[in-house]
Amino acid sequence: YILSGQVKDDHGQPLIGTTVSIKGTDNRTSTDSTGKFSLTTQAKFPYTLVFSAVGYHSQEFTIRNVNSNVNVQLTTQSLLINEVVVTASRREEKLLRSPVAIEKLSITALKQSPGPSFYDALENVKGVQMTTTSITLKVPNTRGFNSPNNFRFMQLVDGVDMQSATLGVPLGNAIGPTELDIASLEITPGAAAALYGTNAINGLSNLFTKDPFKTQGLSFYHRTGVNHVDNIGVNASTINETAIRFAKAWNDKFAFKVNGSYLTGTDWQSNTRQDQNPGNLKTANPAYPELTGANNAAYDGWNKYGDDALAGSNTVSIKGITVDGVARPNLTVARTGYNEVDLVDPKVTNLKLDGTLAYKFNPDLQLSYTYRYGRMDGVFQRGNKIQLDNVWV
Repeated sequence: YILSGQVKDDHGQPLIGTTVSIKGTDNRTSTDSTGKFSLTTQAKFPYTLVFSAVGYHSQEFTIRNVNSNVNVQLTTQSLLINEVVVTASRREEKLLRSPVAIEKLSITALKQSPGPSFYDALENVKGVQMTTTSITLKVPNTRGFNSPNNFRFMQLVDGVDMQSATLGVPLGNAIGPTELDIASLEITPGAAAALYGTNAINGLSNLFTKDPFKTQGLSFYHRTGVNHVDNIGVNASTINETAIRFAKAWNDKFAFKVNGSYLTGTDWQSNTRQDQNPGNLKTANPAYPELTGANNAAYDGWNKYGDDALAGSNTVSIKGITVDGVARPNLTVARTGYNEVDLVDPKVTNLKLDGTLAYKFNPDLQLSYTYRYGRMDGVFQRGNKIQLDNVWV
């Protein structure tokens, strides 16, 4: 026999193209321009018809006899078809409706980014400039506030602040996620202080890690690079990084993941010895133009500390100098000072470990606990360079 009927929306208008099928079978048809359908079947009573259309809630209708009147009305269903962000207003919303400009990089975009790590992909985001102060410390800057340490740019990982308690700024990605565990990245180049406080005046980044329920198994990578290839000041050296990730879900409620990475390398060295007080410029000894370079008693070299000849407190003045019986002006003598390479070790190491336990209450609610540990030997730069020796966060 032939079963017929009509499908309308919640405004009483005919629904074109609605799929009508008998539940549990491949017997199906679709509605015409008037919302009507006809379906030939030999199914035994009772059986169930399933009505489905894009943008509407599916509905089931039970057919008990051949005289059943099949008139169905489907209700509208709201669908989030755009990418969802959480950093702008701390709630899920469509990207185009966000009150602030937000740039989002998916895992695919991060993998395709030309750079030594996913963190370098930030430099490709509109309105973001990366300041590289060392191998392990790369600082995002937005809104034109370019400085070695952007104190007003907040960095979050899964919504948790990554700021170092002692230094007052994040140490780049020294304790952040590894490339194996990164899922996506969001950048708010504009001010986000209304929701996150004054530390987010210059902007905010939020890194999202992979869900242990969805991304399980063992992952591993090792990569090697070479720097100082020009052999200026230091011989060519290698940069090595090894990372591993393991995630497993025991069931649909409990899951865990662990991550670890280790990086070693040789940082850039500030070993230029140029005199800031050469004899042919304004110097601490303008009367002795023949004293230049290492012969200058007031030698003030670049990348040298404690020898600032023009500072006054670091110098002494020698009087009564005579050369071939001719009296000469006073001679300023500065302290010898210390070269930066003698104070700062260029060897860099970075160990990152983290573990996460997750419990899923329902498909929309999940509780997780994450512990992160980061240890770094490297260089932290402000007005000068600071040695970070076995610093852990």
